[in-house]
Amino acid sequence: MTSLQTVRIAGRALMRNKLRSFLTALGIIIGVGAVIATVAIGDGAKSMVEQSFAAMGSNLLIIMSGTTSSGGAHGGFGSQPTLSWDDMAAIQREVTSVKYTAPQLRTTAQIINEEQNWTTSVTGTTPEYFLIRTWTAAAGALISTADVDGATKTVVLGQTVVDKLYGPNVDPNAIVGQSVRIKNVPFQIMGVLERKGQSASGQDYDDGVFIPSSTFQAKVQGGLKQYLSGVILANATSNDTTARAERQITSLLRERHHLRKGSDDDFSIRNLSELANAQQEGTRTLTTLLASIAAVSLLVGGVGIMNIMLVSVTERTREIGLRMAVGARRSDILYQFLVESLTLSVAGGIIGIATGIATAEELAAKFAWPLLVRPQVIAVAVVFSGLVGVGFGLYPARKASRLDPIEALRFE
Repeated sequence: MTSLQTVRIAGRALMRNKLRSFLTALGIIIGVGAVIATVAIGDGAKSMVEQSFAAMGSNLLIIMSGTTSSGGAHGGFGSQPTLSWDDMAAIQREVTSVKYTAPQLRTTAQIINEEQNWTTSVTGTTPEYFLIRTWTAAAGALISTADVDGATKTVVLGQTVVDKLYGPNVDPNAIVGQSVRIKNVPFQIMGVLERKGQSASGQDYDDGVFIPSSTFQAKVQGGLKQYLSGVILANATSNDTTARAERQITSLLRERHHLRKGSDDDFSIRNLSELANAQQEGTRTLTTLLASIAAVSLLVGGVGIMNIMLVSVTERTREIGLRMAVGARRSDILYQFLVESLTLSVAGGIIGIATGIATAEELAAKFAWPLLVRPQVIAVAVVFSGLVGVGFGLYPARKASRLDPIEALRFE
């Protein structure tokens, strides 16, 4: 008997009981679909975490001032000014693992144009801030070194501020050069930033305006002379050097602040790369757990295939005896039942893939998550479902092939 004949006989046997064949494959369909949907949603969640932290800035370290203590009450980091402008310059100059540094001086103020007003955050900074945040201009230009040196009254607007002051459909190029007032001080709009979106916590990055740090201190909020009234952003040269940059900055600042060995730091450094990695690891662990649970349903589906195939062997005992009596070999019977089992599992795997992708798309659309379907995961799911079919179909196939033809023909 040829392989093609074996496949045809197996196919006819499965089609005689369509409903039972479908219900048998249902366990595989659910298992494969669950694996595909879980992994796709997990990869999408991991990608969303990466995008969220990329929006904050690449390889970002946030350096904050120290704490205060009065009457037993302790203030949080940043309540005691301990970071100076010279500290920031020293970090840029001496820490080899740091590419850029920039101040972030922030307050909240009302922005007013001729017709509208909007209360938003005002950030005083330098040109390096936009390099650290990988933020470009949609129109006009960004803050330059000349603006900082000259304390120019120029401002760069975020897209949300533009929408509130000028309407959502305004051409950004049309408002460049116009004036707005910040705390009753006129500023000329020199640029509009590209839209950056929201953080994972819901913060709108586009709801803010940016002015030179020197102008911020002179016109918006008085500075602390040599001390920074905000935080320092530092950009490590690469993701691999972020931890080293943190150690080098800590060592440099302790030396500059004359802190004795064993004493606490009078500053704090937040490493966003570590936070991103921790969130990704948590997402990866959850995805693995859910995928493992889904894989168990594949094994349950395999047990279902084995049970149905054993029932099929019992029901078709006379058929098996008749085929042996007319010349079918034991290997032909073995291959026929293996093909039936493999067909059920592979067909279930293919339907499961389509179901899993459709489910993942529905969930991704509902929760506004990106959807990432990896081809290798699909290939592994198909191969695994085939192995389940062969593995759990082998015993019924061997049992069928070892039936005694005479006893099989007598079976009622």
